[in-house]
Amino acid sequence: MSGDVGLPISHRQRLWLYALGGLVLLFLIAPSVIIVIMSFSDSTLLQFPPRQWSLRWYQSYFQSLEWRDATVVSVKVAVMTVLVATPLGTAAAYAINRGTLRFNGTINALLTASLIIPVILIGIGTFFLYARIGLNNTLTGLVIAHTVQALPLVVLTVLSGLRSYDMNQERVARSLGAGRIGAFWQVTMPQIRFSIVSGALFAFITSFDEVVVSLFISGGETTTLTRRMFNALRDQIDPTIAAISTCLIVLSVLLLSVAQIFGRRH
Repeated sequence: MSGDVGLPISHRQRLWLYALGGLVLLFLIAPSVIIVIMSFSDSTLLQFPPRQWSLRWYQSYFQSLEWRDATVVSVKVAVMTVLVATPLGTAAAYAINRGTLRFNGTINALLTASLIIPVILIGIGTFFLYARIGLNNTLTGLVIAHTVQALPLVVLTVLSGLRSYDMNQERVARSLGAGRIGAFWQVTMPQIRFSIVSGALFAFITSFDEVVVSLFISGGETTTLTRRMFNALRDQIDPTIAAISTCLIVLSVLLLSVAQIFGRRH
C-alpha cells in the first residue's frame, strides 16, 4: 500500500517543496561549511579549497595572548549578561503574563523594542550616552548594552513557556499558604525551566556573538573577541579568524544541542 494514501497532497507532488527547502538549507549552511574547511588550510591566506591541510591557525589562536584575552573578555561579559538578563527577563515575562500591569502592552513593546531597532542606531546611541557617564571601554558598560539586546529574547522565550502553563497551579499553592515567591519557585519555575534555560542560552549567544555595539563601546583591555576579529579582517586577512569562527560555530551548536536535550528530558 502506498504511503501517500490518506494525504491531501502526495509526497511526489511535494517534491518541488522538498527541493526548495533543501536549497534554502544549503544556502544557510554552505557559508559556515566553507569557513570550517578554510580553517584547516595551511595557507597564509583564506583559501578554498585548501591545497594543504593544517591545524596551524588553531595553534595560532590558542597561543596568541591577544586572542586569549579577547576571548576571556567575551566569556566574562556573556556570563554576566546571562546572570543579569535571565532573572530580569523572567520577572518581566511573569508580570506581563499576569496582565495586571496598567500599561502591559506598552511595557511589552518597550522590552522587545531592541529587536526591531537597527543595531547600528543602538550602538551610536549607547556610545554617546556612555561618553557622558564614563562607561565606554568598561565591562559594566558592555554587560548593560548586551543585556538590553538579550533581554527581549529572554522575555519572549519565558513568556512562551508561561503561555502554556496553567497559572491555577500557582494560585492553588498560594491558597494553601505559600507566598508569591515560594509558589513561583516551587511550583511555576520547575515547569517552565526549559524556557528559562533556553532564554539564558539565547542571552549567552547574543552577547558572545555581538559585534556592532561592541565596535562602539569596547576597546583596550575590554576588547571583545568579535571586535578583535573585525579589526583583524579590516587590517589584514588573517586565517586565524576562520579557526575562531569554527570554534564559535561549534560552541553555538553545542549550546543549542544542550537546550534541545534538556527540553526532551523535561
